[in-house]
Amino acid sequence: MVILEQPRDITAWVGREIGVSDWLTIDQERISTFARITGDDFWIHVDTERAAREMPGGRTIAHGFLTLSLIPYLVRSVYAIRRRGKGLNYGSNRVRYVSPVPVDSRVRLRQTIKAADPVEGGMRITSDCVIEIEGQPKPAVVAEFLMVVYDE
Repeated sequence: MVILEQPRDITAWVGREIGVSDWLTIDQERISTFARITGDDFWIHVDTERAAREMPGGRTIAHGFLTLSLIPYLVRSVYAIRRRGKGLNYGSNRVRYVSPVPVDSRVRLRQTIKAADPVEGGMRITSDCVIEIEGQPKPAVVAEFLMVVYDE
């Protein structure tokens, strides 16, 4: 994990991979909870019996939006800023769902800092984020992710 002192220190990482997160297992409870919260309860995500019969590999798969939404959580094991204020998600660009994430797969984030732009009171950080699936040649998600981190 990379430890930075303040938001502007991220500029030293522009154009470079800052790190790779810890692995996270995507279990059925997480998928089903996401389905309940969002209302996206399509059978490929929540019906384990039907998935066993009809899905390639016989397993349910995680929602693409669930996988994308893990980026802020996974970033926590890539880098931290000691002296900072609030952080806000600013958006995502060029999101692609490359491969499905079967239940009980492990995923991790590979993050490269693309840009760091000063904003009033902080920095807007643009990252290239790749969510990898353990043992799979293609990633689950590729996205340009933006966040604003304010000074303390």
